[in-house]
Amino acid sequence: MTEAEWIARARNHDEAAWEALWRFGGFPEPMVRQSATFLRKWQTTRMDLLLREDVRDLTRVQELRGIETIGHLLASRSGGQLIFSNLATEVGVSVDTVRRWVTILSELYVGFELRPWFRNVAKALRKEPKWYLRDWSGITDPGARAETFAACHLLKAVETWTDLGLGAFELRYMRDKIKREVDFLIVRDGEPWVLIEIKTTRETLSPHLFHFQKQPGAKHAFQAVMDLPHEAINCFAQAGPVVVPLRTLLSQLV
Repeated sequence: MTEAEWIARARNHDEAAWEALWRFGGFPEPMVRQSATFLRKWQTTRMDLLLREDVRDLTRVQELRGIETIGHLLASRSGGQLIFSNLATEVGVSVDTVRRWVTILSELYVGFELRPWFRNVAKALRKEPKWYLRDWSGITDPGARAETFAACHLLKAVETWTDLGLGAFELRYMRDKIKREVDFLIVRDGEPWVLIEIKTTRETLSPHLFHFQKQPGAKHAFQAVMDLPHEAINCFAQAGPVVVPLRTLLSQLV
């Protein structure tokens, strides 16, 4: 199946729905209520249930406090690299213990890890992943919130495409030895396909998009901007690095 057959046209944009999604997150209860008071209560209750009750079913009682501490630390680090050695020092446990605790938090849908992309799989596994929360509604930093918002939607898209049998898709990020980085890379059947850099406001195109589109190569490269209004355009009609509204790009996914 060709790309044109399954990438959607930009859908009609509902500004109220977009703003509600941005403000209240993607979980059903707060989205239905759309109440700031309910959202705050829900956030507190959800984390208490996850860190105190659900964790108890997956691990030893002695580890509950440590996992709770890691959970609170990672709540303010969405979009950042997971430096396991630093976390281990902060909490006072081994690196392997921290890795196991982060895995537990991922299994409980608190967040997810995003690994860098290298053709050498072993090298990719050795590099530190990034961490993203599943709920962006409590993130106060606009940049981290926009990046997390995009990460959750992109992950949903690659998982859905894979489940539909359209290919083997993965969500990764790009980073090289001199710390040039692009927020996201969608890999299709083992090859780089779409590079995406997230910005809150319109800026000059990131030079890193040009670099990584050439090496190792990707068909599309987008600088997706949070505060640009929706446009009825086909983002995937463009090949070279281009600025697009984030809301338009996401409307073409799933």
